Amino acid sequence: MAIKRIGIASRCDKPEIIEMVRQILDRFSSKVKIFVSTHTAEVLGIEGIPVEKMRGEGVELIISVGGDGTVLRNIAKMKDPLPILGINMGTLGFLVDVEPEGALETIEEVLYGFSYIERMRIDVFLNGKMLETATNEIAIMSAKPAKIIQFEVYVEDCLLDSMRADGVIFATPTGSTAYAMSAGGPIISPRVNAIVIVPVAPFKLSSRPWVIPSDSEITIRLSAPKKEAVIAIDGQTSYRIRPDDIVKLKRSKFPARFVKITDACFYERVQRKLT
Repeated sequence: MAIKRIGIASRCDKPEIIEMVRQILDRFSSKVKIFVSTHTAEVLGIEGIPVEKMRGEGVELIISVGGDGTVLRNIAKMKDPLPILGINMGTLGFLVDVEPEGALETIEEVLYGFSYIERMRIDVFLNGKMLETATNEIAIMSAKPAKIIQFEVYVEDCLLDSMRADGVIFATPTGSTAYAMSAGGPIISPRVNAIVIVPVAPFKLSSRPWVIPSDSEITIRLSAPKKEAVIAIDGQTSYRIRPDDIVKLKRSKFPARFVKITDACFYERVQRKLT
């Protein structure tokens, strides 16, 4: 085997997911060293290790068993993400390429060597302090349901737009097929280094989606007094922001990495997922 150490991280709330993890362990434990994430290991009654410590143990790739949310959570735990191989135990699955029925055979092939593609991520700063890094998107929404917020978006200190809207989404090409697409944004090829900015239900008809270079520094300021907002990162974590807060977004130097298992065209893959 070319690969000597792998990790497994999964959702733990579905019996079929735990069963898939057991099958992987039964099939490959004699061939490679397998490290299992802490929560998954607890369900299995074995010793585990946090995902964020797997790189230090020499793990070369992580098998993520679940859906897109599981993949995003696993990536978020790592400062410099290891390559991810996603097994689709969720629903749509844009970030998980392997279906359960072909999972063991695919893993067998990958263990002899693999290549991966890199996807840009975005570092999120609040008042100069880094919060997290987003793989899909950053969404800024009103802290009160059914209320609009007013905010200004600057790109490299140049005012892009002053908006009144339910919110705004800043998405990577990976995230362009997620929340941003649902809000009317364009689908961006992963080969394009860009950030898409999508207003959510804007009050002005002139507030339209933008596609800007990925190396741009973006600044967001709330402009209505006494109105708070929420910044959500990859739909996983959220933080309150006030009118005097400053949010900045910058391209991360640590990309997400996805194991390449097929030569399928990106455009055909999107059409297949959305059909």
